[in-house]
Amino acid sequence: MKPHILGVRHHSPACAQRVVWRINQLQPAFVLIEGPADFNDKLDQLYLQHQLPIAVYSYLSSSKQHHGSWSPFAEHSPEWQALVHGRRVGAVVRFIDLPAWHDAFESLENRYADAVDAEAEESLRSYDAALEKRLAVEGHDALWDHLFEDLFSSADDQLGMELLDSALDTYFNNLRSTAAGSLGNQAREKTMASWIAWAIAQKRGEVVVVCGGYHAAALERLWPQMPTGLPDTPLPEVDNVGGELRYGSFLVPYTFKRLDSFTGYASGMPSPAYYQWLWEGGAEHAGHELLRQIIERLRSRKLTASTADMIFLHSRASGLSRLRGHRQILRIDWLDAIAGALVKDALSVALPWSYRGRLQPGTDPVLVESMDVIAGNLIGKLAPETPQPPLVHSVAAELEKAAIPHIGTLKLDLFSDAGRAKSRLLHKLSILAIPGFTRSKGPAEAMDGESTEIWQITQPITRAAALIEAGAWGATVETAATACLESLLREAENDIGKLASILNRAAFAGLRQISSGCIAQLANAVTATTRFEPLGGALSTLYNLFCHGRMLEMDGAPMLAAVVEAAFDRALWLFELPGAIAVAEQEAHIHAVKGISQICLDLWGERNADPDSTFLSGILPERAKAVFKRKSTACNSAPVSRGASVGVLLALSVQDEAEQELLAEQALELVLSLQPQEMGDGLAGMIALGREQLAHNHHFLTGLNQAVTELDDHDFVVALPAMRGAFTWLPPQERGALAEAVLLLHNASHLSARQLTAPLLENDPIAQANAGLAEKEVIRLLAAWGIVVDDNRGTA
Repeated sequence: MKPHILGVRHHSPACAQRVVWRINQLQPAFVLIEGPADFNDKLDQLYLQHQLPIAVYSYLSSSKQHHGSWSPFAEHSPEWQALVHGRRVGAVVRFIDLPAWHDAFESLENRYADAVDAEAEESLRSYDAALEKRLAVEGHDALWDHLFEDLFSSADDQLGMELLDSALDTYFNNLRSTAAGSLGNQAREKTMASWIAWAIAQKRGEVVVVCGGYHAAALERLWPQMPTGLPDTPLPEVDNVGGELRYGSFLVPYTFKRLDSFTGYASGMPSPAYYQWLWEGGAEHAGHELLRQIIERLRSRKLTASTADMIFLHSRASGLSRLRGHRQILRIDWLDAIAGALVKDALSVALPWSYRGRLQPGTDPVLVESMDVIAGNLIGKLAPETPQPPLVHSVAAELEKAAIPHIGTLKLDLFSDAGRAKSRLLHKLSILAIPGFTRSKGPAEAMDGESTEIWQITQPITRAAALIEAGAWGATVETAATACLESLLREAENDIGKLASILNRAAFAGLRQISSGCIAQLANAVTATTRFEPLGGALSTLYNLFCHGRMLEMDGAPMLAAVVEAAFDRALWLFELPGAIAVAEQEAHIHAVKGISQICLDLWGERNADPDSTFLSGILPERAKAVFKRKSTACNSAPVSRGASVGVLLALSVQDEAEQELLAEQALELVLSLQPQEMGDGLAGMIALGREQLAHNHHFLTGLNQAVTELDDHDFVVALPAMRGAFTWLPPQERGALAEAVLLLHNASHLSARQLTAPLLENDPIAQANAGLAEKEVIRLLAAWGIVVDDNRGTA
């Protein structure tokens, strides 16, 4: 006895129809399906009253790695029809592929992709290229429809089914031929062949095998060589994963949007809604639904879709179908007709169905909407009794305990115990990427003093799937969020900015455990960082995180102190290096200097209060002060760095009035020594770091006012943009006080400071200054020709 190995293209209605026909014809004793064998003891769950699409989500998670993979099913998927009709005829139904956590799936998120690795993709591409050239068809999807979906019929046509069956066998046998395949595919195929050998050995009747067409020829060769015992389902090797090991499979709701290749999923077929319509009622029904829904969508979006357009579209699709020799109007005919009939402007990017993957920016809106319509918005739903991972119940219990509403706006007081508890739970859910919890307002960093946080709570349908998938991280909200966070840290590698941002999220979530491995990773990132801006910016976050952990006695806080001390030293060293600062990086540069400054200020205050304090004992503020002194006078340094250094020195000398006056004088001298185009950069650094000392220093303001007044028209226009940028570092109230001081210097106290600080809605000040300069140049040129312009802009 030989098995009946049915190669399929995943999510193809024609292949699904073939599977149904062969199962009903053969009445097999076994139906073996490419799918995760570790789910076999849960197969009954697939027969509950679900609303498709759904998927088997399989995962492997540990302290060293995390991998998840989906095996999705739509009604028109061959695997689903094999499951349904296999049980209907009384067959033993089994999944026969390796579990999704196996190394064979290491880089594969979707078991039912067209090509599961580079070798398979190359084989598919070269084979299709030859067929496309021979048949004058462009694109893999168009070729598939031309060869096979055109043979799909909702009627029971014996001759048509035999023709389709034979055509599919021919296609898949030539696709793979005798190629061995990749190591991953070889491992999978040996496992599937072992299940076939076992089923044949039972001698209970016919055996039907449903697998990806790429595997069909290999399974035909391999199964006679395999042992006939019941195959074991492999288990993960604990030594290779490290730490606590979590693995398993659960059913999750899926969506047509996730199934569509045009949203990034490596799907067996694109446009799942269209192929669902095809499955339900054939090509005529699919075309009717496509036309009806596209008309409704375009009209709802106020896009062109007149009755005449639709008649022209239908006529064009029918003509293209006949021209191409199709029995029915196929998907590609409709799409090409839409482009020809409804797109009025020239196309700037390729047609969406001429490539795979996400739609390119610049795609015509008509095409965007049309592709969205045939993708569909169907969302699967699991039967209520479907088993779920413990995390789903943990989240529900935690939300109820914290009295977080199901929907609405939630305003939290972070200074209260209840507010902090709710905030930490919501941040944990955010780390797990659970949809429906969006923070619209709150502090950027933990412990920055802001007391209010606002969250928008919704209940999107996609939350159920996200919760089940997040169950791979752990059984409780706390353990799952911690595991997910550590995975994010691993992925960040030596990117100090990403690492600091992730740990900041840990502080918001109140996660107490920071592993020694993560601390070592941070230390390596500090050593590897060669640029001041990312390191200095991260230093501020790391310092706040350390203070947060110290106050709450979090695990890892003492180890984190060493990382903060190392980052502080390296940031100082990188800061002192000479070099220009790009305009785009000046804000980041200033924020990085602020991070160093804040640590120095805190340490000085701590040690003045307690000379024996061991708070970050490895950091010496005196060393930082010496670096800033040298940098402030280094002519080979960027003006923004020199200005920031003076600003820090001013902030550090608040107890010494004499030193304050000397530094204010130095600040003024620095501004006066700079070129007009550099004055604003130097001033930005000073104001950002020492605004409280400079904004109220009469001598500095008087000198700065005089310097600006003495600029000629050209230099003023050159200096203006950066000067305006510098004053944005002042809060609105202080900007108003400065404006009043400037008005007094010009004896213009009758004017309002609001007139100097209010945003100008109609005219850009910089554009006005440039226009004034151009106008003066025109007047000068006219005067050279003897044409005098009076004050009323008349000519004499």
